[in-house]
Amino acid sequence: MSKSEMVYRELRSRIVSGQYVAGYRLVLDQLGRELGVSPVPVREAVRRLEAEGLVTFTRNVGAEVAGIDTEDYADTMEVLAYLEGAATSIGAPHLGAEELERASALNEQMRALRDTAFSPVRFTELNEQFHQVLCGACPNTRMLELLHREWQRMSFIRRSSFVIMPDRSRASVAEHDEILRLIRAGAPLDQVERASREHKLRTLNEYLAARAAQTAPA
Repeated sequence: MSKSEMVYRELRSRIVSGQYVAGYRLVLDQLGRELGVSPVPVREAVRRLEAEGLVTFTRNVGAEVAGIDTEDYADTMEVLAYLEGAATSIGAPHLGAEELERASALNEQMRALRDTAFSPVRFTELNEQFHQVLCGACPNTRMLELLHREWQRMSFIRRSSFVIMPDRSRASVAEHDEILRLIRAGAPLDQVERASREHKLRTLNEYLAARAAQTAPA
């Protein structure tokens, strides 16, 4: 791994985890000393992060961690709600016992994480894997291409939404249980689609409410 790649991964991890919050200044010399490299690979890493929208560069200020674009987040979550709902319902008849066990195991990991030392970033990773397992059985390759594109876009703009609404994680696990129950029971596909879609939209609505509470004047 090159020094630039190492620095990129480390800085991206700190931003995604919330260790570096919006507005945090990325001082190249300081980061270079901390990570044991010259400012050059730090500058290259910061440029990559800027291209992803995770960092902004302002004249006379320098590089700063970008805030989450709430409008972009909301639009992408809405798209994902409908795409995941459709892909989950279309893929439901094609899910085998192995895939259902994998999804169930991921949800149990999320439940255990919620009841112990909660990590929003790890919870988000497991949540993404859960939905990828369910959607992955969808035979419509074009729909999966669109989904992967939106998942990638979300990874750039979201960080972890559970950082500001940790209580949502408990309801999320319960809603996963319900989606799995419907699939195992062979429920009508429109019910599976609706449950998956509304699950995503609830996360969006709670996130928007949490953001509004954060920015409301004291």
